[in-house]
Amino acid sequence: MKKVLTIAGSDCSGGAGIQADLKTMAANGVYGMSAVMALTAQNTTGVQGIMEVTPEFAGQQIDSIFTDIRPDAVKIGMLSSGEIIHVVAEKLKEYQAEHIVLDPVMVSTSGHRLIQKDAEQSLKKELFPLAELITPNIPEAEVLSGRKIKNVQDMESAAEKIVEEYGCAVLLKGGHRINDANDFLCTWEKKVWICGERVENPNTHGTGCTLSSAIASNLAKGAGMEEAVQKAKEYLTEALKEQLDLGAGSGPMDHTLGKIIFE
Repeated sequence: MKKVLTIAGSDCSGGAGIQADLKTMAANGVYGMSAVMALTAQNTTGVQGIMEVTPEFAGQQIDSIFTDIRPDAVKIGMLSSGEIIHVVAEKLKEYQAEHIVLDPVMVSTSGHRLIQKDAEQSLKKELFPLAELITPNIPEAEVLSGRKIKNVQDMESAAEKIVEEYGCAVLLKGGHRINDANDFLCTWEKKVWICGERVENPNTHGTGCTLSSAIASNLAKGAGMEEAVQKAKEYLTEALKEQLDLGAGSGPMDHTLGKIIFE
């Protein structure tokens, strides 16, 4: 069985973060492991509190995993401080980690900045060069490219600029702001639109975590980049189609696709 490590924050309500990552990995047939960078008190209505681990403990978790069950791919999610980002980058370089998929949790889809400026600079300087793929949303891509994105042509030019500047492949997620469920994949070798099916479902908590974890799972199993993204999008679509409806806000998806594995 292939193994995938998620380095991210915990979501106690189970819809995003580490919890969504592990559910996604299990559903996609890989063995999931986690290095928890922060605990959050959150639910479908918002985040009520955040407690970071120390940089030292962040490094110890990564050491524990790589020295025993080496992952075949790594997914990186929320890292809120420059100190933790530095430790994660140093450890991934030390262990020569492969197939790193980074979801740059910098700006929410509503445009709210989620990390401090110093952490943002550390993310771009230290982790982007290690990533095989980053998966920004529109607001994040605007920050990374330094330009406004209003249409599909803007998406293409922004993704190309990010690839040129940071040297990693980019999956720029369109979302409902631009073109519903179509994303633009830009690598040094290929530029292709990955088309998806729009699902009418207001419960989209954790979609970014889920997509990036599914991509990492597919890369671990040997898929090429385009195939890994396409399969991940198909999985995300099916999870949304289950129409799970929990909580008072934007609820989680059904990562198991409604299946009971053990009866």
